[in-house]
Amino acid sequence: MDDPVVAVERAMVAIRRSQSRRALSRHMAVDPALFPLLDAVEERGPSSVTELTTALGVDQPRASRLVAKAVDEGLLTRQADQHDGRRTPVSLTSSGRAQLDAAHTVRRQVFARAMADWSDEERATFARLLTAFVSGMDATR
Repeated sequence: MDDPVVAVERAMVAIRRSQSRRALSRHMAVDPALFPLLDAVEERGPSSVTELTTALGVDQPRASRLVAKAVDEGLLTRQADQHDGRRTPVSLTSSGRAQLDAAHTVRRQVFARAMADWSDEERATFARLLTAFVSGMDATR
C-alpha cells in the first residue's frame, strides 16, 4: 500500500481535476462561475467585494465582475452599510438562496451515490476525518 499521505495527495488531485471539469456543476441550475461566489456569501453572510476577493482567491476585478453578474441575474443584492458609507456588502436574494439550495441538493445526491455502498459507520468516519483534514489544511495557511 502507498504511503497514506501519497494516497491522499492522489485523491485530492483527482477531486481537483473532476471539479475543474465542473463535473458537478453540469447538473446544477447555478452558473458554475457564480456558484463559488454564492457559496462564499452563504458562508460569510453579507460581504464586500474585497472580502469576497479573499474568500474566492481571485483578484479584485474578477470578484467585481462576478458580483456584478450575480446582481444583474438577481442572485445577490447590494446593501448600504449603515456604519461605513464606503462599504457596499452583497447578500443572497431569495432567488439566489433557492438556486444555492437546489445546488446543495444536487451535490448531496451525487455524494450520496458515491457512498451508496458504504455502511453508516464508514460514512460517519469519512465525514469526521474529511472535516478534520479540511480543518488541518486551513490551519496550515
